[in-house]
Amino acid sequence: MKTDIHTLDDIRLLVDSFYAKVREDSLLADIFNQKIEDRWPQHLEKMYSFWQTVLLDEHTYHGSPFLPHARLPVDSGHFERWLKLFYETVDDLFEGEKASRAKWQGERMAQMFHSKIEYYRNHPAIPLR
Repeated sequence: MKTDIHTLDDIRLLVDSFYAKVREDSLLADIFNQKIEDRWPQHLEKMYSFWQTVLLDEHTYHGSPFLPHARLPVDSGHFERWLKLFYETVDDLFEGEKASRAKWQGERMAQMFHSKIEYYRNHPAIPLR
């Protein structure tokens, strides 16, 4: 029986499972692997901290999540695939209020990142903040 997301170990399971799918995905793998290169352990630690802050209200993440993504060569199809994999991972592992919140937050992030990437792509003279 599935449970909700309650602990940092749950966050680690979610993040590790999700990025294992991303790293093998035919559409997303090259983009992530080229950007992250050999820094996957550091990236995963940041993601643990991000989701720990968002879902467990334990404020361990500090930074701006958008900036590393600002110049990625992605479009709406990439975000749709990212969300599909994220939803599948959450649904495979968890159920409950925080699991639903994770999916909602993932969708919000995907929409915001896509919108900002498109904006900066079309307005290159505007500095990223």
